[in-house]
Amino acid sequence: MDYRDVEWKPRRSRKGYFLSGLIGVLVGAFLMGFFFPYVSGQSGSPFGWQQNGDGQASQGPLKTVNVNVNDAVTKVVSNMSDTVVGVINIQKSSFWEEGGEAGSGSGVIYKKKGDTFYIVTNHHVIKGANQLEVSLHDGTRISANLVGSDQLMDLAVLTVKSNKIKKTAAFGNSDHVKPGEPVIAIGNPLGLEFAGSVTQGVISGTERAIPVDSNGDGQTDWNAEVLQTDAAINPGNSGGALINMDGKVIGINSMKIAESEVEGIGLSIPANLVIPVIEDLERYGEVKRPYLGVGMKSLADIASYHWQETLKLPSKVTSGVVVMSVEPLSPAGKAGLKELDVVTSFDGKSVQNIVDLRKYLYQRKVGDKVKVQFYRSGKKKSAEIKLSQTDRYGG
Repeated sequence: MDYRDVEWKPRRSRKGYFLSGLIGVLVGAFLMGFFFPYVSGQSGSPFGWQQNGDGQASQGPLKTVNVNVNDAVTKVVSNMSDTVVGVINIQKSSFWEEGGEAGSGSGVIYKKKGDTFYIVTNHHVIKGANQLEVSLHDGTRISANLVGSDQLMDLAVLTVKSNKIKKTAAFGNSDHVKPGEPVIAIGNPLGLEFAGSVTQGVISGTERAIPVDSNGDGQTDWNAEVLQTDAAINPGNSGGALINMDGKVIGINSMKIAESEVEGIGLSIPANLVIPVIEDLERYGEVKRPYLGVGMKSLADIASYHWQETLKLPSKVTSGVVVMSVEPLSPAGKAGLKELDVVTSFDGKSVQNIVDLRKYLYQRKVGDKVKVQFYRSGKKKSAEIKLSQTDRYGG
Protein backbone atom coordinates (compact mmCIF):
# COMPACT_ATOMS: atom_id res chain seq x y z
CA MET A 1 0.00 0.00 0.00
CA ASP A 2 1.38 3.35 -0.99
CA TYR A 3 0.91 5.68 1.94
CA ARG A 4 1.49 8.65 -0.33
CA ASP A 5 -2.10 8.28 -1.67
CA VAL A 6 -3.73 8.53 1.75
CA GLU A 7 -4.84 11.97 3.08
CA TRP A 8 -3.84 12.46 6.66
CA LYS A 9 -6.47 13.90 9.08
CA PRO A 10 -6.00 14.78 12.70
CA ARG A 11 -7.95 12.56 15.07
CA ARG A 12 -10.91 14.26 16.90
CA SER A 13 -10.94 13.82 20.68
CA ARG A 14 -13.79 12.26 22.64
CA LYS A 15 -14.49 15.66 24.20
CA GLY A 16 -15.29 17.19 20.76
CA TYR A 17 -17.84 14.49 20.01
CA PHE A 18 -19.55 15.08 23.32
CA LEU A 19 -19.94 18.88 22.81
CA SER A 20 -21.31 18.45 19.28
CA GLY A 21 -23.91 15.98 20.48
CA LEU A 22 -24.96 18.20 23.39
CA ILE A 23 -25.49 21.19 21.10
CA GLY A 24 -27.59 19.07 18.71
CA VAL A 25 -29.83 17.87 21.54
CA LEU A 26 -30.39 21.42 22.81
CA VAL A 27 -31.25 22.77 19.31
CA GLY A 28 -33.64 19.87 18.67
CA ALA A 29 -35.41 20.40 21.98
CA PHE A 30 -35.85 24.11 21.23
CA LEU A 31 -37.31 23.45 17.78
CA MET A 32 -39.76 20.85 19.10
CA GLY A 33 -40.96 23.21 21.78
CA PHE A 34 -41.55 25.96 19.23
CA PHE A 35 -43.33 23.95 16.53
CA PHE A 36 -45.21 21.34 18.59
CA PRO A 37 -48.26 23.59 19.32
CA TYR A 38 -48.74 24.12 15.57
CA VAL A 39 -48.35 20.56 14.35
CA SER A 40 -50.40 19.21 17.27
CA GLY A 41 -53.46 21.32 16.33
CA GLN A 42 -53.41 23.70 19.31
CA SER A 43 -54.81 27.22 19.03
CA GLY A 44 -52.87 29.34 16.61
CA SER A 45 -52.03 26.58 14.14
CA PRO A 46 -51.60 28.15 10.71
CA PHE A 47 -53.31 25.13 9.16
CA GLY A 48 -56.22 24.92 11.60
CA TRP A 49 -55.70 21.18 12.12
CA GLN A 50 -56.67 19.42 15.36
CA GLN A 51 -56.60 15.83 16.56
CA ASN A 52 -59.90 14.05 17.10
CA GLY A 53 -60.56 11.36 19.75
CA ASP A 54 -58.98 8.69 17.53
CA GLY A 55 -55.80 10.64 17.24
CA GLN A 56 -56.56 11.52 13.63
CA ALA A 57 -56.06 15.04 12.27
CA SER A 58 -59.18 17.02 11.48
CA GLN A 59 -59.84 20.61 10.43
CA GLY A 60 -60.78 22.98 13.24
CA PRO A 61 -63.71 25.43 13.24
CA LEU A 62 -63.56 28.01 10.42
CA LYS A 63 -63.50 31.68 11.32
CA THR A 64 -66.05 34.08 9.78
CA VAL A 65 -65.43 37.72 8.93
CA ASN A 66 -68.18 40.24 9.58
CA VAL A 67 -68.45 42.98 6.93
CA ASN A 68 -70.20 46.25 7.77
CA VAL A 69 -72.51 46.89 4.84
CA ASN A 70 -73.80 50.17 6.26
CA ASP A 71 -71.32 52.13 4.17
CA ALA A 72 -71.76 55.46 2.41
CA VAL A 73 -73.63 54.01 -0.56
CA THR A 74 -76.27 52.14 1.43
CA LYS A 75 -76.79 55.14 3.70
CA VAL A 76 -77.37 57.42 0.71
CA VAL A 77 -79.78 54.95 -0.86
CA SER A 78 -81.65 54.50 2.42
CA ASN A 79 -82.05 58.26 2.84
CA MET A 80 -82.91 59.06 -0.77
CA SER A 81 -85.05 56.19 -2.06
CA ASP A 82 -88.30 57.67 -0.73
CA THR A 83 -87.70 60.91 -2.63
CA VAL A 84 -87.61 59.21 -6.06
CA VAL A 85 -91.01 58.33 -7.52
CA GLY A 86 -92.49 56.80 -10.63
CA VAL A 87 -94.32 59.10 -13.09
CA ILE A 88 -97.09 57.51 -15.17
CA ASN A 89 -98.26 59.14 -18.42
CA ILE A 90 -101.90 58.27 -19.16
CA GLN A 91 -103.32 59.12 -22.57
CA LYS A 92 -106.70 58.67 -24.26
CA SER A 93 -107.15 57.96 -27.95
CA SER A 94 -110.68 59.35 -27.97
CA PHE A 95 -113.21 60.70 -25.49
CA TRP A 96 -115.12 57.41 -25.04
CA GLU A 97 -112.02 55.24 -24.44
CA GLU A 98 -110.48 54.45 -21.10
CA GLY A 99 -107.14 56.04 -20.42
CA GLY A 100 -104.16 53.81 -21.05
CA GLU A 101 -100.60 54.12 -19.81
CA ALA A 102 -98.54 55.52 -22.66
CA GLY A 103 -95.34 55.25 -20.68
CA SER A 104 -93.64 55.83 -17.38
CA GLY A 105 -90.56 57.48 -16.07
CA SER A 106 -89.15 58.78 -12.81
CA GLY A 107 -89.28 61.97 -10.79
CA VAL A 108 -87.68 63.56 -7.72
CA ILE A 109 -89.59 65.15 -4.83
CA TYR A 110 -87.57 68.30 -4.16
CA LYS A 111 -89.84 70.72 -2.27
CA LYS A 112 -92.75 70.99 0.14
CA LYS A 113 -94.97 74.06 0.35
CA GLY A 114 -97.86 73.76 2.77
CA ASP A 115 -99.45 70.40 2.06
CA THR A 116 -98.18 70.35 -1.55
CA PHE A 117 -95.09 68.51 -2.76
CA TYR A 118 -93.19 69.49 -5.91
CA ILE A 119 -91.67 66.90 -8.25
CA VAL A 120 -89.20 67.47 -11.09
CA THR A 121 -89.17 65.08 -14.05
CA ASN A 122 -88.44 65.20 -17.79
CA HIS A 123 -90.62 66.94 -20.37
CA HIS A 124 -90.60 63.86 -22.59
CA VAL A 125 -91.92 61.75 -19.70
CA ILE A 126 -95.13 63.81 -19.42
CA LYS A 127 -95.50 64.86 -23.06
CA GLY A 128 -99.00 64.29 -24.48
CA ALA A 129 -100.49 63.14 -21.17
CA ASN A 130 -104.22 63.51 -20.52
CA GLN A 131 -103.65 62.45 -16.95
CA LEU A 132 -100.61 62.03 -14.72
CA GLU A 133 -100.06 59.77 -11.74
CA VAL A 134 -97.17 59.35 -9.36
CA SER A 135 -96.15 56.04 -7.81
CA LEU A 136 -94.56 56.41 -4.37
CA HIS A 137 -91.80 54.20 -3.00
CA ASP A 138 -94.31 51.91 -1.28
CA GLY A 139 -96.33 51.46 -4.50
CA THR A 140 -99.11 53.93 -3.63
CA ARG A 141 -100.37 55.75 -6.74
CA ILE A 142 -101.71 59.29 -6.49
CA SER A 143 -102.94 61.85 -9.00
CA ALA A 144 -100.48 64.56 -10.06
CA ASN A 145 -100.94 68.02 -11.58
CA LEU A 146 -98.68 69.51 -14.24
CA VAL A 147 -97.34 72.92 -13.21
CA GLY A 148 -95.34 73.50 -16.38
CA SER A 149 -92.74 71.97 -18.69
CA ASP A 150 -89.89 73.08 -20.91
CA GLN A 151 -89.07 71.18 -24.09
CA LEU A 152 -85.69 72.82 -24.62
CA MET A 153 -84.23 71.70 -21.27
CA ASP A 154 -86.40 68.55 -21.13
CA LEU A 155 -87.74 69.39 -17.66
CA ALA A 156 -91.20 69.49 -16.09
CA VAL A 157 -92.66 70.21 -12.64
CA LEU A 158 -95.57 68.33 -11.06
CA THR A 159 -97.40 68.76 -7.76
CA VAL A 160 -99.04 66.14 -5.54
CA LYS A 161 -100.68 66.00 -2.14
CA SER A 162 -100.18 62.98 0.10
CA ASN A 163 -99.65 62.37 3.80
CA LYS A 164 -97.47 59.39 2.88
CA ILE A 165 -94.63 61.60 1.64
CA LYS A 166 -92.15 62.22 4.43
CA LYS A 167 -88.97 63.39 2.69
CA THR A 168 -87.75 65.80 0.05
CA ALA A 169 -84.43 65.74 -1.77
CA ALA A 170 -81.87 68.55 -1.69
CA PHE A 171 -79.87 69.76 -4.68
CA GLY A 172 -76.08 69.84 -4.65
CA ASN A 173 -73.70 72.15 -6.51
CA SER A 174 -73.10 70.48 -9.87
CA ASP A 175 -70.33 72.97 -10.71
CA HIS A 176 -68.12 71.20 -8.16
CA VAL A 177 -68.55 67.75 -9.71
CA LYS A 178 -65.31 66.18 -10.95
CA PRO A 179 -64.59 63.24 -13.29
CA GLY A 180 -64.06 60.06 -11.29
CA GLU A 181 -66.39 61.14 -8.49
CA PRO A 182 -68.66 58.25 -7.39
CA VAL A 183 -72.40 58.72 -7.99
CA ILE A 184 -75.64 56.79 -7.59
CA ALA A 185 -78.63 56.75 -9.97
CA ILE A 186 -82.08 55.91 -8.61
CA GLY A 187 -85.08 55.44 -10.87
CA ASN A 188 -87.48 53.03 -12.52
CA PRO A 189 -85.73 51.42 -15.50
CA LEU A 190 -88.05 49.52 -17.86
CA GLY A 191 -91.16 50.51 -15.91
CA LEU A 192 -92.58 50.29 -12.41
CA GLU A 193 -91.73 46.58 -12.07
CA PHE A 194 -88.17 47.72 -11.39
CA ALA A 195 -89.17 50.71 -9.26
CA GLY A 196 -86.48 52.15 -7.04
CA SER A 197 -83.61 50.47 -8.87
CA VAL A 198 -80.16 51.61 -7.78
CA THR A 199 -77.07 51.73 -9.98
CA GLN A 200 -73.64 53.01 -9.07
CA GLY A 201 -70.86 54.50 -11.13
CA VAL A 202 -68.66 57.54 -11.51
CA ILE A 203 -68.81 60.87 -13.28
CA SER A 204 -67.25 60.13 -16.66
CA GLY A 205 -67.25 63.72 -17.90
CA THR A 206 -68.64 67.19 -17.24
CA GLU A 207 -69.95 69.91 -19.57
CA ARG A 208 -70.73 67.46 -22.35
CA ALA A 209 -72.65 69.13 -25.18
CA ILE A 210 -75.52 67.13 -26.71
CA PRO A 211 -77.27 68.55 -29.82
CA VAL A 212 -81.01 69.20 -29.43
CA ASP A 213 -83.56 69.79 -32.19
CA SER A 214 -86.27 71.66 -30.26
CA ASN A 215 -88.72 72.26 -33.13
CA GLY A 216 -88.27 68.98 -35.03
CA ASP A 217 -86.98 70.54 -38.24
CA GLY A 218 -83.92 68.30 -38.38
CA GLN A 219 -81.56 71.15 -37.48
CA THR A 220 -79.68 71.49 -34.20
CA ASP A 221 -81.15 74.40 -32.24
CA TRP A 222 -79.40 73.94 -28.97
CA ASN A 223 -76.52 72.13 -27.30
CA ALA A 224 -77.69 70.78 -23.97
CA GLU A 225 -74.97 70.73 -21.33
CA VAL A 226 -75.03 67.44 -19.45
CA LEU A 227 -73.06 65.32 -16.99
CA GLN A 228 -71.83 61.98 -18.32
CA THR A 229 -71.86 58.95 -16.04
CA ASP A 230 -71.31 55.22 -16.41
CA ALA A 231 -74.05 54.47 -13.86
CA ALA A 232 -76.64 52.47 -15.83
CA ILE A 233 -79.47 54.71 -17.07
CA ASN A 234 -82.16 52.98 -19.12
CA PRO A 235 -85.65 53.87 -20.42
CA GLY A 236 -87.75 54.63 -17.35
CA ASN A 237 -84.80 56.14 -15.47
CA SER A 238 -85.58 59.46 -17.17
CA GLY A 239 -86.44 62.07 -14.57
CA GLY A 240 -84.72 60.15 -11.78
CA ALA A 241 -81.93 61.39 -9.55
CA LEU A 242 -78.17 61.34 -9.96
CA ILE A 243 -76.85 61.58 -6.42
CA ASN A 244 -73.40 62.25 -4.95
CA MET A 245 -71.95 60.66 -1.82
CA ASP A 246 -73.22 63.57 0.29
CA GLY A 247 -76.76 62.50 -0.55
CA LYS A 248 -77.40 65.55 -2.75
CA VAL A 249 -79.05 65.52 -6.19
CA ILE A 250 -76.45 66.78 -8.66
CA GLY A 251 -78.40 65.93 -11.80
CA ILE A 252 -81.72 64.84 -13.29
CA ASN A 253 -81.23 61.83 -15.55
CA SER A 254 -82.53 62.55 -19.01
CA MET A 255 -81.43 60.13 -21.68
CA LYS A 256 -79.15 57.26 -22.64
CA ILE A 257 -77.13 56.69 -25.77
CA ALA A 258 -78.64 53.38 -26.81
CA GLU A 259 -76.60 52.49 -29.89
CA SER A 260 -75.60 48.84 -29.87
CA GLU A 261 -71.89 49.62 -29.96
CA VAL A 262 -72.07 52.07 -27.04
CA GLU A 263 -72.20 50.94 -23.42
CA GLY A 264 -72.03 52.78 -20.12
CA ILE A 265 -72.86 56.30 -21.28
CA GLY A 266 -75.64 57.90 -19.27
CA LEU A 267 -76.51 61.59 -19.34
CA SER A 268 -77.89 63.85 -16.65
CA ILE A 269 -78.96 67.52 -16.60
CA PRO A 270 -76.73 69.33 -14.06
CA ALA A 271 -78.53 70.59 -10.93
CA ASN A 272 -77.29 74.16 -11.42
CA LEU A 273 -79.08 74.26 -14.79
CA VAL A 274 -82.17 72.51 -13.41
CA ILE A 275 -82.81 74.95 -10.55
CA PRO A 276 -83.47 78.18 -12.52
CA VAL A 277 -85.69 76.28 -14.97
CA ILE A 278 -87.92 74.73 -12.31
CA GLU A 279 -88.09 78.07 -10.49
CA ASP A 280 -89.50 79.65 -13.66
CA LEU A 281 -91.89 76.73 -14.15
CA GLU A 282 -93.17 77.11 -10.59
CA ARG A 283 -93.61 80.85 -10.95
CA TYR A 284 -94.86 81.20 -14.52
CA GLY A 285 -95.67 77.70 -15.79
CA GLU A 286 -93.03 78.26 -18.49
CA VAL A 287 -89.43 79.37 -18.85
CA LYS A 288 -89.12 83.06 -19.63
CA ARG A 289 -86.23 83.28 -22.09
CA PRO A 290 -85.00 86.43 -23.78
CA TYR A 291 -84.92 86.70 -27.55
CA LEU A 292 -83.40 88.92 -30.23
CA GLY A 293 -86.10 88.79 -32.91
CA VAL A 294 -83.96 87.68 -35.85
CA GLY A 295 -83.86 84.80 -38.29
CA MET A 296 -80.36 83.31 -38.31
CA LYS A 297 -78.04 81.03 -40.19
CA SER A 298 -74.53 79.91 -39.28
CA LEU A 299 -71.89 81.36 -41.59
CA ALA A 300 -70.47 77.86 -42.07
CA ASP A 301 -73.79 76.83 -43.67
CA ILE A 302 -73.48 79.48 -46.39
CA ALA A 303 -71.38 78.91 -49.51
CA SER A 304 -67.94 80.49 -49.06
CA TYR A 305 -68.43 82.28 -52.38
CA HIS A 306 -70.92 84.63 -50.68
CA TRP A 307 -68.62 85.44 -47.76
CA GLN A 308 -66.79 88.08 -49.78
CA GLU A 309 -69.06 88.58 -52.79
CA THR A 310 -72.34 89.06 -50.92
CA LEU A 311 -71.47 89.68 -47.27
CA LYS A 312 -68.23 91.57 -48.04
CA LEU A 313 -66.48 89.96 -45.08
CA PRO A 314 -62.76 90.40 -44.45
CA SER A 315 -60.79 87.22 -45.18
CA LYS A 316 -59.99 86.80 -41.47
CA VAL A 317 -63.70 86.33 -40.62
CA THR A 318 -64.52 82.65 -41.05
CA SER A 319 -67.23 82.09 -38.43
CA GLY A 320 -70.28 83.82 -37.03
CA VAL A 321 -74.05 84.07 -37.48
CA VAL A 322 -75.72 85.70 -40.49
CA VAL A 323 -78.90 87.71 -39.84
CA MET A 324 -81.39 86.48 -42.43
CA SER A 325 -84.37 88.55 -41.25
CA VAL A 326 -85.26 91.05 -38.53
CA GLU A 327 -88.59 91.67 -36.80
CA PRO A 328 -89.07 95.48 -36.83
CA LEU A 329 -90.20 95.88 -33.20
CA SER A 330 -87.93 93.19 -31.76
CA PRO A 331 -84.92 93.94 -29.52
CA ALA A 332 -82.58 93.45 -32.50
CA GLY A 333 -84.73 95.66 -34.73
CA LYS A 334 -84.83 98.45 -32.16
CA ALA A 335 -81.02 98.22 -31.78
CA GLY A 336 -80.53 98.70 -35.54
CA LEU A 337 -79.51 95.22 -36.74
CA LYS A 338 -80.27 94.56 -40.41
CA GLU A 339 -80.49 91.69 -42.84
CA LEU A 340 -77.09 90.25 -43.87
CA ASP A 341 -75.31 91.57 -40.79
CA VAL A 342 -72.84 88.92 -39.52
CA VAL A 343 -72.72 88.65 -35.71
CA THR A 344 -69.27 87.60 -34.41
CA SER A 345 -69.51 88.49 -30.72
CA PHE A 346 -72.32 88.47 -28.16
CA ASP A 347 -71.99 89.76 -24.61
CA GLY A 348 -68.19 89.77 -24.96
CA LYS A 349 -68.03 86.13 -26.13
CA SER A 350 -66.95 84.94 -29.55
CA VAL A 351 -69.81 83.53 -31.65
CA GLN A 352 -68.94 80.59 -33.92
CA ASN A 353 -72.46 79.51 -34.91
CA ILE A 354 -76.17 79.60 -34.00
CA VAL A 355 -75.70 77.17 -31.11
CA ASP A 356 -73.15 79.51 -29.50
CA LEU A 357 -75.40 82.54 -29.90
CA ARG A 358 -78.41 80.80 -28.36
CA LYS A 359 -76.31 79.48 -25.50
CA TYR A 360 -75.09 82.96 -24.57
CA LEU A 361 -78.54 84.46 -25.12
CA TYR A 362 -80.28 81.98 -22.82
CA GLN A 363 -77.74 82.62 -20.09
CA ARG A 364 -79.07 86.18 -19.80
CA LYS A 365 -82.37 87.38 -18.37
CA VAL A 366 -85.25 89.34 -19.81
CA GLY A 367 -84.42 93.03 -19.40
CA ASP A 368 -80.62 92.58 -19.58
CA LYS A 369 -78.57 94.78 -21.89
CA VAL A 370 -75.90 93.10 -24.00
CA LYS A 371 -73.31 94.33 -26.48
CA VAL A 372 -73.28 92.73 -29.93
CA GLN A 373 -70.47 93.07 -32.47
CA PHE A 374 -71.14 92.41 -36.16
CA TYR A 375 -69.92 93.10 -39.69
CA ARG A 376 -71.98 95.08 -42.19
CA SER A 377 -70.68 95.40 -45.74
CA GLY A 378 -67.18 94.61 -44.52
CA LYS A 379 -67.14 97.15 -41.66
CA LYS A 380 -67.08 96.15 -38.01
CA LYS A 381 -69.88 97.66 -35.93
CA SER A 382 -71.44 97.23 -32.48
CA ALA A 383 -74.83 97.76 -30.87
CA GLU A 384 -76.40 97.48 -27.44
CA ILE A 385 -79.54 95.35 -27.25
CA LYS A 386 -82.08 95.30 -24.43
CA LEU A 387 -83.47 91.78 -24.28
CA SER A 388 -87.21 91.10 -24.08
CA GLN A 389 -89.28 87.93 -23.98
CA THR A 390 -91.00 85.79 -26.57
CA ASP A 391 -93.17 82.70 -26.32
CA ARG A 392 -91.19 80.81 -28.93
CA TYR A 393 -87.71 79.36 -29.20
CA GLY A 394 -85.22 80.90 -31.54
CA GLY A 395 -83.15 84.06 -31.93
